[in-house]
Amino acid sequence: MFENFKTFETTYAGRPVVVETGKTCGLANGSCWVRYGETVVMANVTASAKPREGVDFFPLSVDFEEKMYAVGRIPGSFTKREGKASDKAILASRCVDRPIRPLFPKDMRNDVSVVMTVLSVDPDNSPEITGMIATSIALSISDIPWNGPVASINVGYVDGELVLNPTLEQRAKNRLNLTVAGSAEKIVMIEAGADQIPDDLMLKAIMTGHEEIKKMVAFINDIKAQIGKPKFEFESMEVDHDLFDAVEAMVGEQVKVALDTDDKNVRDARLQPIIDAVHEKFDEQCEDNTAVLDEVMYKLQKKIVRNWLYEGKRVDGRGIDEIRPLAAEVGVLPRVHGSGIFTRGQTQVMTIATLGPVSDAQKLDGIDEETSKRYMHQYNFPSYSVGETRPSRGPGRREIGHGALAERALVPVIPSVEEFPYAIRCVSEVLSSNGSTSQGSICGSTLALMDAGVPIKEPVAGISCGLITKEDGSWMTMVDIQGLEDFYGDMDFKVGGTKNGITAIQVDIKVDGLTPEIIASAFEKTRKARMYILDEIMLKAIPAPRAEVSKWAPKMLATKVPVDKIREVIGSGGKVIQKISAECDVKIDISEDGSVFVSGIDKEKAEQAINIINTIANDPEIGAIYRGKVVKIMNFGAFVEIAPGKDGLVHISKLDKSRVEKVEDVVSVGDEIVVKVMEIDDQGRINLSRKDALADIEAKKNAK
Repeated sequence: MFENFKTFETTYAGRPVVVETGKTCGLANGSCWVRYGETVVMANVTASAKPREGVDFFPLSVDFEEKMYAVGRIPGSFTKREGKASDKAILASRCVDRPIRPLFPKDMRNDVSVVMTVLSVDPDNSPEITGMIATSIALSISDIPWNGPVASINVGYVDGELVLNPTLEQRAKNRLNLTVAGSAEKIVMIEAGADQIPDDLMLKAIMTGHEEIKKMVAFINDIKAQIGKPKFEFESMEVDHDLFDAVEAMVGEQVKVALDTDDKNVRDARLQPIIDAVHEKFDEQCEDNTAVLDEVMYKLQKKIVRNWLYEGKRVDGRGIDEIRPLAAEVGVLPRVHGSGIFTRGQTQVMTIATLGPVSDAQKLDGIDEETSKRYMHQYNFPSYSVGETRPSRGPGRREIGHGALAERALVPVIPSVEEFPYAIRCVSEVLSSNGSTSQGSICGSTLALMDAGVPIKEPVAGISCGLITKEDGSWMTMVDIQGLEDFYGDMDFKVGGTKNGITAIQVDIKVDGLTPEIIASAFEKTRKARMYILDEIMLKAIPAPRAEVSKWAPKMLATKVPVDKIREVIGSGGKVIQKISAECDVKIDISEDGSVFVSGIDKEKAEQAINIINTIANDPEIGAIYRGKVVKIMNFGAFVEIAPGKDGLVHISKLDKSRVEKVEDVVSVGDEIVVKVMEIDDQGRINLSRKDALADIEAKKNAK
């Protein structure tokens, strides 16, 4: 029945890969299943028969579908089915989209859809990497025009060694999470999160990954040679050369004058009447497709900007390695926990940091092993930031990607929960955008975290590097690209890091790939720029994290109790922990390992709650002073509860420094008094003394 069914086998990073095709999804242009270990991803690619009308871009959609059955889980949502794509799925889609998009014909306007469906997950073998390989195979054997194949790989750094596609056990102690995609000759995509990895080691990791990628590309080429379909013919949307020449002759010099400014608003204002004049002159000639004139104007501006850059000229007059004017400030909002604004030319980002109890950590419902995260970074890109008018519709894929990039850049410097027992949320609001707002959000978030009193290990800065290539193979890079240079250039190479090394990378390219020399140049330029931003701008705004968190932030304290005492701390039906929370006006979270986190605005009350919890979990310490509540009065003394379920007797002779005739003369039921533990007898009975506690407190005051 399945006469076209084929299987192909190889190994990748030392583990078996099996490709199956010709058995399922027979109506797709290209389809395959890829098994990597016990991870299985199905990729299907389809293309429309005709180009989409009225668009000046290639309409490609890439979706990475997480199926919860792949990890043996039922979705946690109310509907018990997969809903919108998780952030992880969106990031995986972007990691596939970026390397494959530049390899489609630039003049094709047919809709192309890529759908990767995760069918089974083996934690040791990445479904994202498997999905990239499956996509490359499906496109290669399909009839869709595409100049592949490419492949991707994860590179880790474990115990001082570079590791390809690290296993779950290796990832637990990994200092580098690098995803590299490449063709047989060049690198086409880089995505990384790293624990302050030096530039030279990062470059070595990229090239080590590329060597393994070449083997997979050769394997895919062999499959393509055996079963690949002929590529279909498509209607080219290439701009008519005669029309382009006519428009250039008419307005070329005017466009040069319009572009020659460092102000985006001025540039746009200058260009609009030129664009209107072109439409007035040529609309009748292009009546079937007037949108082609916008494509002509785009190509004209691109030609001018690229020629200028070849000559060493930038539209704003800067030098090739010169950063735009910079500014940084902190504490810009009065009641938030931490805030900072970072400005680079016309790019401006404000980040607000919020601290909360550890229980505020985000719960994740996905197919990987991570179930929660206590550091969250979100990025918002409103229309006013680019001077446009459109309603806000929530974060799109770009916003999610930029937020994740900034999060990756800062995660390595966030203190551990033991050092700083808070959940942390940073929100970057883009106030103005003209190039690399994601890197501006890294800088703004560092400022906000330091302003919030988060003891980060090192400050982090981010900057981007651009690229212009020529047909003869020559190239040049430039630092701190603005929007126009990103739009018309060949690369946006974004690097975040500290003085010690790189913490995050994201590379977008529009050409067929990068050589090691281009990558090394980008590393060198971004490192120098990063040092300048840190030393001359950010650390002058705030040289170190504030010594204390904001008075508006909750005060977090932590302790640890024996696991077998957790039940006593919580109490029957939660009565004990609820009582402590109510009396001390705090929130208490207890984890399964006995870690206890107490949060409250009043630090003294939080300390009181910690003392009560420690008293419940541990025997009271002889000589220690507690604040307790009088729960019962007898003629010979008062019983005082120093913690729920733990009370002791204050004998009438120990109630005060002077003689007491009646207990009621000194205390009443419900009073809070200080007591000192004097003795714990063999039966666990606690003898307390208010007299000795008062004497000790007075002695300490006198000593001060």
